[in-house]
Amino acid sequence: MDERDIRFMQRALSLARQGIGLASPNPTVGCVIVRDQEIVGEGFHHYNLKDHAEAVALKTAGEKARGATMYVTLEPCNHTGRTGPCTEAILAAGISRVFAGVEDPNPRVEGGGAERLKAAGVAVEFAFAQEYEAAKELNQGFFCWSRTKRPFVTLKSAMTLDGQLALQRSDKRKKHEWITSEESRAEVHRMRHASDALLTGIGTVLADDPLLTDRSGLPRRRKLLRVVLDSKLRLPLKSKLVLNTNDDLLVFTAAGLKSPRAKKLLQAGVEIVRLPARRGMLDLKAVLRELGRREILSVLLESGPTLNGAALAAGLVDKLVFFYAPKLAGGSALPFVRGPKSFPPVRGLRESRFGPDVCVEAWLRG
Repeated sequence: MDERDIRFMQRALSLARQGIGLASPNPTVGCVIVRDQEIVGEGFHHYNLKDHAEAVALKTAGEKARGATMYVTLEPCNHTGRTGPCTEAILAAGISRVFAGVEDPNPRVEGGGAERLKAAGVAVEFAFAQEYEAAKELNQGFFCWSRTKRPFVTLKSAMTLDGQLALQRSDKRKKHEWITSEESRAEVHRMRHASDALLTGIGTVLADDPLLTDRSGLPRRRKLLRVVLDSKLRLPLKSKLVLNTNDDLLVFTAAGLKSPRAKKLLQAGVEIVRLPARRGMLDLKAVLRELGRREILSVLLESGPTLNGAALAAGLVDKLVFFYAPKLAGGSALPFVRGPKSFPPVRGLRESRFGPDVCVEAWLRG
């Protein structure tokens, strides 16, 4: 892998990112075809358009693909799904070398794409270091779902430097005061855009009356599914969530579905799923199983200390994203987490800045 390979793979990664919000439940993939150090074809996957990134790039390259090198962010598939195998299209086009970002963990692929190409005489290499990790991170939701049939869970919190989720209010009539900056809040909407579902608890809904929508302005194929855990079905009929539902609000509860409130919520367009509860807490593993059954690949958890603690204690959080604002809450009684006395080990860490805030990302799995 030389500097030219890195440059073209980075272009493929850039193309793949254009498919964020458009590819799910398929993986997000970008592809570049290069001949004589010139890009002759490129593309990314859009679920509604069916063609995989490789097929899009091959169509744009035409005859120039013969003898060329393909840079693709994910190992090409070797099975028939909504389209034919990408490996066969690559072989028919006469590609001589394939440079892939990362192996595909899908049980229907699992190295079979690379093996098929090698058996036909095509040179196959995989990226390493920074490009490998970027390709892997790009599809962490798809990889998690492929292996476990549950979504990848990112727990996001905005906090003060002393670990509080809210500032003290000297005047109870004062409107909600944001902890973090406008830049951080814009990044959160980009995170929502990259997620299939947003999950919160009824406590957060009752306290803040949030919309929980994707306001990034970026295109998306599937509606962001807004999910509320509400064991006693206390969701207010006049909440912003209910008043603004458009077949995108799912409530998990342990309460019966024949109550007047349940009937009114159903009439308002809210989907309600009943699950078992223990000590007033819904079975979080059952929640994720149901979301996985719906081909939800990624979940953004935005909640309060109780649900944060329950998700961590159950070992269901894959990644943490903390936005720290340069503020102190002092005597606030709303910590990031309540409940667990021990936490899973951190396996990777990254730091960045958004305006005056510091963002810390920590991976707990993989």
